[in-house]
Amino acid sequence: MCFVICSTMKKIYIQLFIFSIFIAACQQNNSSETVVSKKEKKISKRDYSIHKPNAYNDIFLDSANVEKFILNNKIPDSIATRMRSFYNTRNYEFAWFSSQGLAEQAYGFWSLQNYVGDTATKIKGIKKTMEELMANDSLVINQNDSNAIHTELLLTESFINFINDNYEKGYVKRKEMERFIPFKKQDPIYLSDSLLNKKHKDDKYFSDVNESYKLLSDQLKKYTDIAKTGGWPVIPPAAKKLKKGKTSPEIKLLKKYFTITGDLTVADTTDIFNENLTNAIKNFQTRFGNTVDGKISETLLKEMNVPAIERVKQILINMNRVRWMPQEPGGKLIVVNIPEFILYVYDGKNKIFEMPVVVGKDGHNTTIFSDRLTTIVFSPYWNVPESIVKKEIVPAMQKDTGYLNKNDMEITGERDGLPVVRQKPGDKNSLGKVKFLFPNSFNIYFHDTPVKSLFNKNVRAYSHGCIRLSEPEKLADYLLKDNKNWTDEKINEAMNSGHEQSVDLKNPVPVFITYYTAWVNENGQLNFRNDIYGHDADIAARMFK
Repeated sequence: MCFVICSTMKKIYIQLFIFSIFIAACQQNNSSETVVSKKEKKISKRDYSIHKPNAYNDIFLDSANVEKFILNNKIPDSIATRMRSFYNTRNYEFAWFSSQGLAEQAYGFWSLQNYVGDTATKIKGIKKTMEELMANDSLVINQNDSNAIHTELLLTESFINFINDNYEKGYVKRKEMERFIPFKKQDPIYLSDSLLNKKHKDDKYFSDVNESYKLLSDQLKKYTDIAKTGGWPVIPPAAKKLKKGKTSPEIKLLKKYFTITGDLTVADTTDIFNENLTNAIKNFQTRFGNTVDGKISETLLKEMNVPAIERVKQILINMNRVRWMPQEPGGKLIVVNIPEFILYVYDGKNKIFEMPVVVGKDGHNTTIFSDRLTTIVFSPYWNVPESIVKKEIVPAMQKDTGYLNKNDMEITGERDGLPVVRQKPGDKNSLGKVKFLFPNSFNIYFHDTPVKSLFNKNVRAYSHGCIRLSEPEKLADYLLKDNKNWTDEKINEAMNSGHEQSVDLKNPVPVFITYYTAWVNENGQLNFRNDIYGHDADIAARMFK
């Protein structure tokens, strides 16, 4: 009897033991599933709908390249997970390259990286590579090129680290970070709505830490609403004949247009060309960088008749650009906006002054980049670039043997079968009386010019790439104001001495060369400018359906 009972109890204990192991195993499996679930929440699903015809960039990575990079470079798990998520969103499309070379976002991010600074050895290691890539206008990238793949992945790693290091947690969400760089063609209204209507539980948004982005975002809502409701009326060419004091049905149309855009600030539906309409035209002309005369011109009508949806696209493109400006600039900062032909000087957020500039003409584009202004050179020599010697100086010498002497030029040697030419300091010098150096591989700098008439034009793209200043002495005075050895009088004297003299700044000043065709100024006005280098057109073709 005892044997039977003991045997039975033994069986029960064994069954209970097996059951407990089963329960523990189930609990362990559930725990593992929970961990996987949490991990999955930190990585976006791979978007297989992205392929070459609808991708923003036209070359793709093999996912194995990403894994190899992570393994070989011992990338921390937290960064590795974000890299996988980043490329899943893009279906492993390159972020920083297209087949034609560096994408615009690479220029923007590298400029911001330069401004903030990064002591990471790997980033320092690709500085020369990046400068060479940025300076090469005829670059073709093969998606299987190991150097391009390595640079692409280094930039992505750096970008993720940059976001983590420079933004308070929550203000750049993971999924938002993955969309800093466009990844596929989208309907502009859909894209606008997705940006405007997102809601975050923690009430933290990127626009809270980038004021310029927020201001453009507010205008995006206004222009998206306009586009959704049919846009604005088309103004017929006959409107060019209208003058102040005249009456016409087209005047009502003009007033309706300017009411929609906000340039007509009073309620007026009359058909009289009155002061209200004149002021509305002037407001519009100011925002578009045109001559402010209150008159209806062909240029005015061309700008007015751009469809509202195109302005939505323009705002979206420039919202992407403004992401790459410093979050909280401190100290002195110089910003040049190429399409606006204006140089701005800031101290922190305060604008100190601005001045008209001349930038590179089409074919000699001024490059988008950032660096630090280190040196001012008074009464400079102009060392004529080899390309100009070949295309302009040598042919001029062949036509006129006295060309060099007439232009205060001299030959100082020979290189690659061409004379090495420089222009002496003086009134004829193409650099004027002062130049400002921020060393870069593009050979771009600020300088004075003996030709002042170009500053009176609205469109000022005439140089070979360098930036000509309308008020160079004013900039020199400002940059040296804390240097007791350089009074305004001594600066003026050095500019007119005829002898080259350099002065190094104690604290180099950051310089940003930018390309904004839409932005909101300090008066809250939305400005538009023409796409002088075709950058907008290129991006729009790849960004929008």
